Amino acid sequence: MEPELLRAGLTLVVGLVAGLLSGAFGVGGAIVSTPGIRLLGVGPLVAVATTLPAIVPSALSGGLRYQAEGLVDWRAVALALPGGLAASVGGALLAGTVPGDGHLLQIATALLLALSAWRIGTDRRVGAADLDGGAPRPSPAARFALVGLGAGGLSGLLGLGGGLVMVPGFNQVAGLSLRSSVATSLVCAGAFAVPGSITHGLLGNIDWPVAALLALSVVPGARLGAAASLRLRERRLALAVAGLLGSISVVYAGGEVLALAGG
Repeated sequence: MEPELLRAGLTLVVGLVAGLLSGAFGVGGAIVSTPGIRLLGVGPLVAVATTLPAIVPSALSGGLRYQAEGLVDWRAVALALPGGLAASVGGALLAGTVPGDGHLLQIATALLLALSAWRIGTDRRVGAADLDGGAPRPSPAARFALVGLGAGGLSGLLGLGGGLVMVPGFNQVAGLSLRSSVATSLVCAGAFAVPGSITHGLLGNIDWPVAALLALSVVPGARLGAAASLRLRERRLALAVAGLLGSISVVYAGGEVLALAGG
């Protein structure tokens, strides 16, 4: 097989897996697609930028599937997005001024993810949403705004997908059911990706052929991921989300500790 055809095929596979993860867990999928296309030879900055446009159709595809079940909390979206978008810009501007070259912040974030994983995995309330179809629970507006600020700030500061913070934040801080947290986070993650996509596009940082291949395969992946998530009982979904967050926290913390030790 020609190298370019093989690279294109593997890029489609990366997009499909990223879409599955995005639709199932409400994250942007860049935690898979960015390192995936890096392994296929895309440069670091271009890899980060190129994955952003694919998050938008992925979020739209998975979000529509969740919306059909009435699980997207649009009040939460409206309250979380303004502060989150502003905080993402502020975080990006502060990224170069924080001591430790970002290593200590990454470790702190890994600990936050680990704590969130533990709380979601051991929360005895999870499972009650199976009795009411996973409907969102009302919560004070300030909590949704706080989650948006935290997700946007960490996204800009550390390059993390906002969904990694929003899913546990919406669930543990704002009080949404876990299934609604996943659905609502997916929509927000798509919105967070728009300004970054525009900015990187204007700067010429996006490899558009690779971005197009990712976008092509994330759409069916997100639909399949959302459908699979909807079939899980709330308790099993909680364990899956906790496992994802816990695994990412170990990878982040391990990588940063090794970087500090080697530095």
